[in-house]
Amino acid sequence: MAAFNHTSFDSSTFILMGIPGLEAAHVWISIPFSTFYIIGLLGNFTVLFVVGNEQTLHKPMYLLLCMLALTDIGTSTSIMPKALCIFWFNLKSITLGGCLTQMFFLHVGSMMHSAVLMTMAFDRYVAICNPLRYATILTNARIAKLGLVGLIRAFLFVLPLPLLLSRQPFCANHIIPHTYCDHMAVAKMSCGDITVNRMYGLVLVFVIIGLDLTLIALSYGLIIRAVLRIPSKKAHQKALNTCTAHICVMLMSYPTFLFSTLTHRFGQGIAPHVHIILANLYFLLLPTLNPIIYGVKTKELREKVGKYTCRR
Repeated sequence: MAAFNHTSFDSSTFILMGIPGLEAAHVWISIPFSTFYIIGLLGNFTVLFVVGNEQTLHKPMYLLLCMLALTDIGTSTSIMPKALCIFWFNLKSITLGGCLTQMFFLHVGSMMHSAVLMTMAFDRYVAICNPLRYATILTNARIAKLGLVGLIRAFLFVLPLPLLLSRQPFCANHIIPHTYCDHMAVAKMSCGDITVNRMYGLVLVFVIIGLDLTLIALSYGLIIRAVLRIPSKKAHQKALNTCTAHICVMLMSYPTFLFSTLTHRFGQGIAPHVHIILANLYFLLLPTLNPIIYGVKTKELREKVGKYTCRR
């Protein structure tokens, strides 16, 4: 009987149900989802194109914006093509290998996103608290190295998630009530003990993301202290305005990320379709809004984008 209750790693196939309870509305739901996805791709590729072609934008802050754009493109692209296949063509099956691969890149992108936001906070700290040494402390090469460290950190800490799941025995029920392979959604399909998977997932959230948030809070604490020492109110406003875009992106990123992550573990009272829609919007709205926010709040980038878009 055990042979019927478990499947091997190679032969396993999962069924992604999309948004449970709203199957009849999948085609309609796909319209805003695909719209956000396309706008996000256009916005982020525009940032990459403009920064890449304008020598005056080859600065640490814009290099960080490019990292954020690449991260946003990667995370949204890791889930949306499959989600749209579910909505449009009812193609719900995915192999366990494909599921674990999607999960890996999705979580690497999320952790990299957090690392970039943390580095941006450090960039703002140096720009405001040590403006005379900014050019020597934060060079393009140093920013690139920090980005590489963030990427390596994400790869090393996320890799155990699919490795642990690949060793689990899976039950005959392979139906995942989601549009993508979230770590806990897949772990709950296992017939084995997933205590280690649960604990390691929480370690990633509270230790890694918690560390990033602590360093961001420390940076802004030092920024506020430095700003309060400036006698001119106009200088206060100018200094804080340079942080506005970063603060907006953080306020959109971390609360929605933590809500989505913790709901899988502790949110039994939340309707599944509400959680799944919000989880998808996290990976869609951020890539859509990030280039818009930075485009509006960063004068130099806005002018350079206008140079290309307003050409006759």
